[in-house]
Amino acid sequence: MNILSLFVIIPLITMFSLMLTKGFKQARLVAAIGMGIQLIMAVVLVFMYLHERNTGNTQEMVFYDSSMWFPSLNITYTVGVDGIAVAMIMLTAIVVFAGIFASWDVQFLTKEFFISLILLASGVFGFFICLDLFTMFLFYEVAVIPMYLLIGLWGSGPKEYSAMKLTLMLMGGSALLLVGLLGIYFNSNPGGTQLTFNILSISKIVIPMSAQHLFFPLTFVGFGVLGAMFPLHTWSPDGHASAPTAVSMLHAGVLMKLGGYGCFRVAMFLMPQAAHEMGWIFLILTTISVVYGAFGAIAQKDLKYINAYSSVSHCGLVLFALLMMNKTTMDGAIIQMISHGLMTALFFALIGMIYGRTHTRLINEMGGLMKVIPFLAVVYVIAGLASLGLPGLSGFVAEMTIFVGSFQHPDIFHRICTITACASIVITAVYILRVVGILLFGPINNEHHLHLTDAKWYEKTSTVTLVLAIAGIGLAPLWLSNMIGDSLGPIMTQLSNAF
Repeated sequence: MNILSLFVIIPLITMFSLMLTKGFKQARLVAAIGMGIQLIMAVVLVFMYLHERNTGNTQEMVFYDSSMWFPSLNITYTVGVDGIAVAMIMLTAIVVFAGIFASWDVQFLTKEFFISLILLASGVFGFFICLDLFTMFLFYEVAVIPMYLLIGLWGSGPKEYSAMKLTLMLMGGSALLLVGLLGIYFNSNPGGTQLTFNILSISKIVIPMSAQHLFFPLTFVGFGVLGAMFPLHTWSPDGHASAPTAVSMLHAGVLMKLGGYGCFRVAMFLMPQAAHEMGWIFLILTTISVVYGAFGAIAQKDLKYINAYSSVSHCGLVLFALLMMNKTTMDGAIIQMISHGLMTALFFALIGMIYGRTHTRLINEMGGLMKVIPFLAVVYVIAGLASLGLPGLSGFVAEMTIFVGSFQHPDIFHRICTITACASIVITAVYILRVVGILLFGPINNEHHLHLTDAKWYEKTSTVTLVLAIAGIGLAPLWLSNMIGDSLGPIMTQLSNAF
């Protein structure tokens, strides 16, 4: 059996095992064991991939395997990974593992909650390993659909409204995406050969420009909706605010990364000529996302909304970097996806833990938490410093790589976009330091907060896992950057040949 298929099979086995459990204690233990095994498999995959590259394996995708699924349409189950996919699988495994422990106290329909959560994770894993557009889209839908149940049943506030808004907007994006993928499929045989959904096969032909002009924007926007691209981002803040803690972690930390990953793996890689000709339109929109999201975060008083708008800004930075279309910025975009996935998952975990103690998410109703819950407060400071780009943490590596690469463009248009996006660094520092100052170091304005208890063992397990990953990338980023950089060659070749 191909090792990549295990990343879909292990979650399925875990979900089946959850069906046999009795009581919430058994359910959470089974979920933790299953996702712990998944995390170990992800670490093993990283070492196996590095070994393959060190032994001289120059294949575009390693651990490649393909089997026919639906012959009449040439739909296959084709899997394979490069360094970028391996990094995204590792990110997913870390966030899911941390999310299980962040949900340790869930006692309402616990079995069903963890089944839905792991189903979402299985869709994400499947998306990252697949090289067939149809199968990739299938896993994409598997990842998106459980969000409705997770928010609608286990969420808070106007959860039905938020769940429906999120689902309708993401399904709208999926509709555009499906049309774009079918357009690619029906233009995948310019020589009269058999039509194919295989990404590697399609990348070796040139899709007619008339088709690229039509289907590139549909595909990019379809994925961009999930990446919270302006002005199609409005589902994100409401969805984050109403979602339970672990769902917010997976939603912002992993699910939104499918948007950025799809934009460069499918839209830009398979239609590079259209990416060059039409990229400036989306570059303007993503620049707006970066700055607008940061300003939106300043205006919020609810911790979840602050982090939700921050995610719009940081995910906008991913698409911004991809559209700069040079190797440095694309390297930075992938690191930014990983960095943001880790730190936003940490933020949402901490917000859920703080809310569970204070029963409020409004920063004006809290203060002085450093004195009463010092462990959670210190970890919150670390998450904030990573978000504003402190050297030594993952955020600095990602943002500096993006902005250094962006300034390599000599033309005035790209320079103006870069300078505008750079303003988000200052704006981010403003809202992060403001929240930290009020929330952690301000006066204690509620006597009930004097009796709060600090993090429990399972909360420490969740947060420490994420902190170690953030610090590990910040202190030793070279191995990750090299792994990603080696895999950008085919994509950069496609984009260079498109000039």
